[in-house]
Amino acid sequence: MHIQLAGEADTMRLGEQLALTLKPGDCIALVGDLGAGKSTLARAFIRAMADDEELEVPSPTFTIVQSYNLRIPVHHLDLYRLSDVSELDELGLDEMLKDGICLIEWPDIAAQDLPRDSLLTLQLEHSGTGRIAQLEGPARILDRLQRVLDIADFLGRAGHGTAKRRFLTGDASTRAYETILPQDGPNLILMDWPTPLKGAVIQDGKTYAEIAHIAQTPPAFIAIGNYLSGNGLSAPAIHAADIGKGLLLLEDLGREGVLDEAGNPIAERYLESVACLARLHALKTPGILPVDDSETYSIPGFDRAAMKVEVSLLIDWYLPWKRGSAASQDERDEYFAIWDDLIDQLAHSETNLLLRDFHSPNIIWRDDRTGAGKVGIIDFQDAMIGPTAYDVASLVQDARVTIRPDLSDALLERYLVLRRQQDATFDETTFRDTFAIMATQRNCKLAGIWVRLMQRDGKPGYMRHMPRTMEYLKAVLKNDRLSPLRDWLIKADIGIL
Repeated sequence: MHIQLAGEADTMRLGEQLALTLKPGDCIALVGDLGAGKSTLARAFIRAMADDEELEVPSPTFTIVQSYNLRIPVHHLDLYRLSDVSELDELGLDEMLKDGICLIEWPDIAAQDLPRDSLLTLQLEHSGTGRIAQLEGPARILDRLQRVLDIADFLGRAGHGTAKRRFLTGDASTRAYETILPQDGPNLILMDWPTPLKGAVIQDGKTYAEIAHIAQTPPAFIAIGNYLSGNGLSAPAIHAADIGKGLLLLEDLGREGVLDEAGNPIAERYLESVACLARLHALKTPGILPVDDSETYSIPGFDRAAMKVEVSLLIDWYLPWKRGSAASQDERDEYFAIWDDLIDQLAHSETNLLLRDFHSPNIIWRDDRTGAGKVGIIDFQDAMIGPTAYDVASLVQDARVTIRPDLSDALLERYLVLRRQQDATFDETTFRDTFAIMATQRNCKLAGIWVRLMQRDGKPGYMRHMPRTMEYLKAVLKNDRLSPLRDWLIKADIGIL
């Protein structure tokens, strides 16, 4: 891969782009003559990783290594003074690469001992009045860099080619996010949504994502977001989109959430959030929404297949992890028969647009707005048409933070009061029963997801939510409609009841 660099600014920009590219275990070998720009690039890389343009980045010429405890630990090495390759073992390069990134200047002495499967060699050369960067390395790293460069091209077409870019977050899906800092105007958010690889077929020729109606491309986000904004709710405005490449440039709603500094729920903000749901659920959402002038999006229904494939996560992942053995066929048959009956009981439930993951990570508090506008909504691309009680359950039993029983009761009562005010025919009894079934369905799904994220995806951090999920599940299982499932869980002996 060759990249033409016009001058210092482009060299620094490449360093910042590499900071968005590399992952723990990756190693960069910086090659080039004196004055070729190695130090400029290294400094820009480290400052971008630190998100601190003023960070002091001393040369490691005399210390040999300078380490930075950042989002990903970075170790900046200069091997010019290394007299023998055996000294590399003393530095502990392998240990540095376990959870960090190594940036190595003058790597020649250790060329044969660097990790070839994770080594990106970057050679800087003078070229006319500028420079040229030549990069060689594993395809997986070069593919990541190409994605970062594609985003740079997208930003350039959107009028933000010189904006600084900083990693914001990734989530449990394939999406990742950057903060875009234009030279003028407010910050923006870049949603990087590459088309995911097709998963394993598990049923009727479909993957889990297809059965569960997990959105795979940006039109879902665009259509739902525009619908929410058009009805006075605070979804991020979309400034630019490249649907083919899976890139969206969004309004930055801010970082203020609904939790206090200690991570506890702020009651006022949760009450306003549940009021926002009441307003949304009172709307009559059409099943088909426009994406643009030529494309529409059909909102999927939260159908039987979707509900059952989600609750299958408990029996497929949680149960064998907890019990140490898989469920028998009889256990599986009984479990899904119980869910078929519970789903049948939803026939008279109110259905409308449900956002699916309306809880603290996806709510931004907008203190500069009023009413429902205070509740900024993100991560709604998987929205469906289904029982509205599902969204209420996802907030009242927030999977990421413990909601005290008194606050839980207050939130549910606030919602019901508002719905009765909106519609005198609102059926509270049916809603409460639906709430119990939907909360149970969601918690069964989550229990399996936490284990799957740990075992399949190498993300054990989500397991910290398991005790809370179990407490929520125990609470809703007290509803009489859930007694067959309650009995099954006791008999299964998996530590829930």
